Amino acid sequence: MAAVPIRSNLSLRGSSRLISEFFEYAVNSILFQRGIYPPEDFKVVRKYGISMLVTVDEEVKTYIRKIISQLHRWTCGGKIQKVALVITNKDSGEDLERWQFNVEILQKDSPTSIENPAQDETRIQKEVQALIRQITATVTFLPQLEGRCTFNVLVYADRDSEVPTDWVDSDPRLIKNAEQVQLRSFSTNMHKIDCQVAYRFDP
Repeated sequence: MAAVPIRSNLSLRGSSRLISEFFEYAVNSILFQRGIYPPEDFKVVRKYGISMLVTVDEEVKTYIRKIISQLHRWTCGGKIQKVALVITNKDSGEDLERWQFNVEILQKDSPTSIENPAQDETRIQKEVQALIRQITATVTFLPQLEGRCTFNVLVYADRDSEVPTDWVDSDPRLIKNAEQVQLRSFSTNMHKIDCQVAYRFDP
């Protein structure tokens, strides 16, 4: 019987799928941890060997999956640079937090040969686990979000990328008077992802 292919040893498309999947769960985790929607709008699922929460709100799910689908296409094309999730106060319109995920392409063509694919997949899962747990732990130092908040996702792609007609350009939405914390990273044999969060600091 042929061995089951290991995702970490697949092509750019396989690595891109793993990256896109991670972003979907990371966005859901941030939305829950930062209280953007009430707890009853989430359900528990098992992913990366840990329990995670994902939204059950159909409108939010559709918005996230639409972005993730386009993100996957751009990642497969080697055109993605970074993704940012910005949390905004609904009433004042002020941006309060900015979660940025930088995407570095390590291999543009063929993946590197991996001597032990099973060990590499275990490594990737552990790195993703650690990053998701760190996102969860940010509630211990991030300021409590006051008032009603919403979120937007910004995707940075190459200038020659084909953009959906209903997408619009945006400014960087940088946080004023920000403190910034560098979080963990993880990598496949094709991509490296690192994360940082910037939040408004009022001394």
